[in-house]
Amino acid sequence: MKKIICSGVAAVALLAAAPAFAADIAQPYPTKAPPMVVEPVFTWTGFYLGANAGYAWGSGESGAEIIGLDPSGFLGGGQIGVNYQFDNNVVLGAEADFQGSDIKDSYAGYESKMDYFGTVRARLGYAFGNVLPYVTGGLAWGHTELKDNYLGLSSDKTAVGWTVGGGVEYAFTNNWTVKAEYLYMDLGEDYYDSIGYKSGLTANVVRAGVNYKF
Repeated sequence: MKKIICSGVAAVALLAAAPAFAADIAQPYPTKAPPMVVEPVFTWTGFYLGANAGYAWGSGESGAEIIGLDPSGFLGGGQIGVNYQFDNNVVLGAEADFQGSDIKDSYAGYESKMDYFGTVRARLGYAFGNVLPYVTGGLAWGHTELKDNYLGLSSDKTAVGWTVGGGVEYAFTNNWTVKAEYLYMDLGEDYYDSIGYKSGLTANVVRAGVNYKF
C-alpha cells in the first residue's frame, strides 16, 4: 500500500513539474542585435597624387618691331597636393604641378614656344559632399624659347609669373576623384640676350585630371 501511495505522489509531482520543465526548454536564449553599420562620411582632407591632360592657347609679343604670336598646343603632366576640410565645409589646400607641352607659334621669321611649365598654387573651395568647386592662384613658371629664323639665332629662358583660375572636383569613391580646371597664366616679359629682343607670353589653360587621395 505504501508503494502505491509513494508511486502516486511521485507521479503527481512529475506531472506538476512537467510544464515548468517544458517552459525552460522552450525559452530561447537571448540574442544580440547585429551591430549597426555606419557609413563613413567623405572628407576632402588628405594628400593626393594625380595626372592631367589638356590644351593651352595664348598670346605674346616678340621682336624689335613688335610681332604678335599666338602660341597654342597640347599639354599633359601630373600634380601633387594636400587638402584640409574644416567643420563648416570650407576646404583649404595647396597644389604643385608639372606639365610637358607643345605650345608654339611662328610668324614673320620669329618662333616662340614653351616646352614645359609648372605652377605652385593655393586652393580654396567649399565642399558639397563629394563635389568641390574651388578657386586657385599662385606662382607659374615655364621654359620658353625664342627663335629668329632669319638670323639663325635662338635663346631660351625660364620665365616666372603668376596664375589664377578655378575648377570643380568630384569624388566618385573615397579615394578617387576627377576634376576639370581653367588657369590663366602670365609669364611676364623677358629679354632674350642671344637675339637681343624682348618677348612676353600669356596663356589660357584648360585641363582635366584624375587624383588618388590617400
